[in-house]
Amino acid sequence: MTYKEKLINSIEADFIFSKNPINRFKINNSNIIKNDLNKNEQINQLKKQINSIQNCNLKEKSKNFIFGDGNINSPIMIVGEAPSLEEEKNGKTFQGEDGSLLKKMLLAINIKKEKIYSTYAINFRPPEDRKPTSQEIKRYSVFLKEHISIIDPKVLILFGSTAMESITSSSSKISNERGKWKEIILKNKTYPFIITFNPSYLIRFPENKKYSWEDLKKIKLKIEDLKIQI
Repeated sequence: MTYKEKLINSIEADFIFSKNPINRFKINNSNIIKNDLNKNEQINQLKKQINSIQNCNLKEKSKNFIFGDGNINSPIMIVGEAPSLEEEKNGKTFQGEDGSLLKKMLLAINIKKEKIYSTYAINFRPPEDRKPTSQEIKRYSVFLKEHISIIDPKVLILFGSTAMESITSSSSKISNERGKWKEIILKNKTYPFIITFNPSYLIRFPENKKYSWEDLKKIKLKIEDLKIQI
């Protein structure tokens, strides 16, 4: 076991979740503006497609459209389940108590949320924060996969069963699928992803935080293995 692995394993999960927790790889600067413009154009086009969706109960009942936010050139992309009331009010991903916990989780593995890109499997808040149906998840998965292709991350982190089902089409228990590195191929590109518990779930069921910490350690090691700089 390397020194870094020993160091990561020496940190307790309770420390992270407490109230007071502590290239592809080289960037070609000459292409940044060109790539940014291209991404922004694609993002705007995708936004219009999602926002013009017809006969959608989720869109009709929602008060806001939450597309995504953060660094569009980040090598790390996180996908949550769906916006809740806090996100609907603020128009941004992972707000309120869920957002605070997510920031602690990411900081525990030296990631600042503002330096990565985040979105949802479903872009509109479900009525009364209910779980989206499999039919709804399937419908929006087309948009999510296009979203991933545009951002083109090196690592995908899926938070929650809705995000898992959107990418894998599996409705199995997340406890059986979490913590395993898998791959999805989109437009002839391979994206490694890992599934873990959603922050809102961990708030309701804190006994699972120890498993989430195991997943975070695996994410940390993957980032190091791929020599990702963020």
